[in-house]
Amino acid sequence: MSGRRSRRKGSDAEREFAKLIGGERVPLSGAAGGSYTGDVVGLGLKWECKRRKDGFKQLYSWLEGKDALALRADRKPWLVVMPLEKLLWLVRDYVAEEEKDVSYRGDAT
Repeated sequence: MSGRRSRRKGSDAEREFAKLIGGERVPLSGAAGGSYTGDVVGLGLKWECKRRKDGFKQLYSWLEGKDALALRADRKPWLVVMPLEKLLWLVRDYVAEEEKDVSYRGDAT
């Protein structure tokens, strides 16, 4: 794939992901550095987005029928892979619980 098409594919993926999580794409895909690191910001996190034609096939097969996949290389921290829908469900559930807790304590502003 040519450089231009590859960049376009990456930018399209970043825009798609940002829209799905209600976030926004970072200008220049984080190349500016400083507070502009990562590809997308949303859900209170900085995200790096990767898209491959078939480069993640093994991850998908390991995840099949499960909620999440935990993986770790030697001397590296654990990583978690899960379907976006599952992550959004967890975030919404967490936010709903926090809102219930705040209203129960009477801390709502």
